Formats: sequence, C-alpha cells, structure tokens
Amino acid sequence: MMETPNVTSSLEGRIAVITGGASGIGEACARDLAARGAQVVVTDIDEPRAQTVAFSIPRAVAGRLDVTRPDDVEMVADWVEREYGPPAILVTSAGVLQPPLPPEDLPIETWDHVVAVDQRGVYLSCVAFGKRMALRGQGAIVNIASVAGLRSMPLHAYAPAKAAVIGMTRALAAEWGRSGVRVNAVAPGFVMTPALQAAVDDGQRDPAALAENSAMGRLVAPEEVARACSFLASDDASAITGITVPVDAGWLVAGSWHGYGGLRPARTGDVQG
Repeated sequence: MMETPNVTSSLEGRIAVITGGASGIGEACARDLAARGAQVVVTDIDEPRAQTVAFSIPRAVAGRLDVTRPDDVEMVADWVEREYGPPAILVTSAGVLQPPLPPEDLPIETWDHVVAVDQRGVYLSCVAFGKRMALRGQGAIVNIASVAGLRSMPLHAYAPAKAAVIGMTRALAAEWGRSGVRVNAVAPGFVMTPALQAAVDDGQRDPAALAENSAMGRLVAPEEVARACSFLASDDASAITGITVPVDAGWLVAGSWHGYGGLRPARTGDVQG
C-alpha cells in the first residue's frame, strides 16, 4: 500500500479524475493530488481495486471505466459532473504493457489490445473530459506517455502507441489552448509498478540492467511521476501546455554514453577546498 504524501495543498476543491487509478502510477497520482487538496475520482477497469484505493484516500470516490469503450468514457464523464461537479483535472494513466517480441512473433490480438488501451483509450478520455473543460473555459489534462515513445525499443505496439500519446498531447494543447485547457504529458522511464514487477518476475526485464542504463543509476518511483503530474495540473504550470516531461532518472540522456565506455562512476572522497 502506498503512503499518502505529506505535501502542502495547492489544488484545494478541484475535482481530479484519474484513469487507471487502481495501481501503479495512477494510484500514486490519485494519492498525490488528494494530498494537495483535490477531490479524486479513481477510475479503473478493475473496480474492486479502484474502490480499495479510493477508500484509503480522503474525499476520494471510485468508478469502473473501460477506456477502450466510447460509451463507457462518456458515461463516466457525465456521472462525475452530475454527482460531484465539473472536473478540473484529468490524468490518463490507464495502460497495458507488452512482451518485447519480434514483430513476426507478436500476435496481432496483442497489438490491437495495447493500441486500444494505450492510444485509443487516452484519446477517448481526453475528448470526453477535454470538450467539457473547453466549454467551461478551463482545465488541465496530463497524459501518461513513456520514454518508449521517444526512443526505438523492441515494443512494436507499446512504443508507437506512446509516441502517439505525445503527438496527440501537442495537437490537443493547440486545439483547446484558446479555450483555457492545458494539455501536457509526462514520459516515465522504468518505474517499479506492479506491471513492471510482473515482467521482472516473468524474466522479461532485468531491474539491475534498467537501473544501470540511467544517468542516476536507479529506477523511478511512482510517487516521483505523480509529483510531476501534480505540478503540470497545478497553477504553478499555468503557462505550460503541449510539452512532454521525461521523469526517467536520466535514462534518455545516458544511452549514447555506452559508445564511449559507459557512464562515469560516482565521485567519492573528501571535497578539497
């Protein structure tokens, strides 16, 4: 169970909807936003787990949401506005991973499912909530992309889907900017979520290798991604829209060093005056 962050409230009274809020990054976002004063709506296809998370967060409620179904997304958007008021914040965290298979071995059913959740689901969520925000003249959307959308990886469904999230973030930021809606994204690196832990347990990922390939030599905590999302959703980011912020412990900047012998080790010893 994640701990509720101890932070100064800066989103008091705002309604925040999180898709995929039942675990991992989505759960961390729900907790961080609530700690800053937001009333949180935790949505997930796993409704019992979403209810468990919401029960442990002050002022939080939960609901079932399949982001791949347009009617589901519209129904939840209507329900939130009718029961709790207009959402000011949307975090699109619903997503699935995929095994790193060659394209000739990747079942098209797997490809379809990953794209349906990670790309289509983000778009449907943005449209359902964003169009309502635009009519009200205010709102903030934070999409959960990935460093996979910024680099070549053997993830032939997931990486292109996340690249599409980055692209749609820019397009929707321009589309709704004059209507007072900001749309940004974060691109997490390797975060030890339950999904990544399952991949580690299946032998698909080596956490030591993932950490070694980052400038900071470690993985990212879900709470670190959540804090970036809360910043982008807050008034502190009032002039920021259309960007993607990597939260990756320096994974993106480290790769090119391997052609020069790798990253330098940590400096140690006494500081000489």
